[in-house]
Amino acid sequence: MKTFLYLFLFGLPIIYGSAVMAEPIASPSATPKSTRQPQPTETSQLLNELDQQKLNYSRDLQNTTLNATTAQNVTSISQLSDVRSTDWAFTALQSLVERYGCIAGYPDRAFRGQRNIARYEFAAGVNACLDKINEIISSGLADKVSQEDLAALKKLQEEFAAELATLRGRVDALDAKTTKLEVQQFSATTKLFGQAIFGLQGRLGNTADLNPRDGVKDTRDPAATLTYGYNLQLTLLTQLSDRSYLITGLQSGNLNTGAGFSNPPYFLNDTFTRLGYESDTGNRIVLSDLSYRLVVSDKLAVIVGAQGVNPITVFRGPNRYESAGQGAISAFAQRNPILGLGNTQAGLGIDWQISDRASLQAVYSAGNGFDSAANPTGSGGLFAGPSTIGLQLAMIPVDRLDTTLYYLNSYSTNALLGTGVGDNIIGSLGSRLSTNAFGANLAWRASRNLILGTWGGYTTTNVLGTGLSGKVDTTNWMVYLNMPNLLSEGDLAGIYVGQPPKITSSTISLNGIPALNLPSAISGTGGIFGSQPASTTHVELFYRFRVSNHISVTPGVLFLFNPVNTSSSDMITVGTLRTTFSF
Repeated sequence: MKTFLYLFLFGLPIIYGSAVMAEPIASPSATPKSTRQPQPTETSQLLNELDQQKLNYSRDLQNTTLNATTAQNVTSISQLSDVRSTDWAFTALQSLVERYGCIAGYPDRAFRGQRNIARYEFAAGVNACLDKINEIISSGLADKVSQEDLAALKKLQEEFAAELATLRGRVDALDAKTTKLEVQQFSATTKLFGQAIFGLQGRLGNTADLNPRDGVKDTRDPAATLTYGYNLQLTLLTQLSDRSYLITGLQSGNLNTGAGFSNPPYFLNDTFTRLGYESDTGNRIVLSDLSYRLVVSDKLAVIVGAQGVNPITVFRGPNRYESAGQGAISAFAQRNPILGLGNTQAGLGIDWQISDRASLQAVYSAGNGFDSAANPTGSGGLFAGPSTIGLQLAMIPVDRLDTTLYYLNSYSTNALLGTGVGDNIIGSLGSRLSTNAFGANLAWRASRNLILGTWGGYTTTNVLGTGLSGKVDTTNWMVYLNMPNLLSEGDLAGIYVGQPPKITSSTISLNGIPALNLPSAISGTGGIFGSQPASTTHVELFYRFRVSNHISVTPGVLFLFNPVNTSSSDMITVGTLRTTFSF
């Protein structure tokens, strides 16, 4: 149950020796998984850090004063095995303990520690007896305290004056630290954590053959510049009960490396060069997650929310290093792009742990979009607009091999698949798209320091609308190698090679005549049926240096051969330097 609950909340990677897959239902990140919190072991540590510090301070205080929560009353001085009968203070301490019960010892009947520690602990016992006797006197029972005991206590105070002074100063300091922690703690039931990503990135100058695609390089890259920006993600995790949680995510950023629609046709490159940690909210703070999670039983959990509920956040993924702040640098290398189908955000998901080696996730997610071509700014709500239904089976058929199989059906009311990667535009403005998508992932943990993985995805889309008919198919694939702890503990090297989504067939007709087919439109051949003439090859290399538990620096480089599936365009080279602060 504990493992399942952690998976459900934090998106934990596959536990070595466990059959529970990674990326469970809706990780509590400030964004979908492309910009989510790094490795969940760190996330759990962040969530409990304040509590652990308070616990450490409490333990220090308890050990110093001999009043630990595990302590028990001592009724005889002989129970304190490391105080010898030859010590001059033995008789005095024996009298105080046996008469007033004012010292508490450890469960093993020992003070513990070397001689100097024993003196401080002894001083704490003297102080405890002094407090006890003062309490008796102040309650009007002074006659219950003998003059001999007062004299013995005075002598002990004089002998341990230095230790008592040090002890009281130390206790005061610990009290101050504990009070400060209690004041600074965000909430007893709500934890605040997140990450800040700062990116320095740029790409070399290049010229594309896109205007039209005819073998002539005629379009200079307007976005071949050096840029710097940030992506800040905050998450509030509120525990409502032992098995229910509310996740609130906030995000702000100013990172955008694309040329934009104001630079046609070069904006077609944007979905091939997009980085995984990009986020441009115009420096505004936006809501990125608002979802409720409930663990129904030891094997079943549900999520419902107005934001942050989609296949990306509900499905578990076998790539334990899937993270825009700590993993691969590009958007394509984050995960199979078909999981972003529809770009939906609100809905319902379930996560069912069928057995130790298998789990099933399902999701229904909706998003805003065009109601129709006549109303391009409308919102279709939960059921009348864009939507995505998905089902995934995650399995570990043999030890160290993680697999996922998934199917998605998406309905869109614009020209986009919604993946945001590769050939994302496949229809005409205002057209309606009904898409079926199929995908699979494999990850083989060859060793603790070597992980081999691959995925493949296929979509087939019916294009609908007034006078419109036809289908568009796309494929994508990726192979990758992750090498954790390559040079030192916490580092990560990665090599990713793949093909972003590519149109392999486009048969759209307008009133029975071939038209609006993107490959033909780029080539200027009148929109006839066909596929993209070449395949883009994506090659990505990065190395994440772990500076500390909360800081990492990741240099990386990305090469795009045949960008926009055009063999006559220049190769695009992108360089990045990503710095991630987690807290």
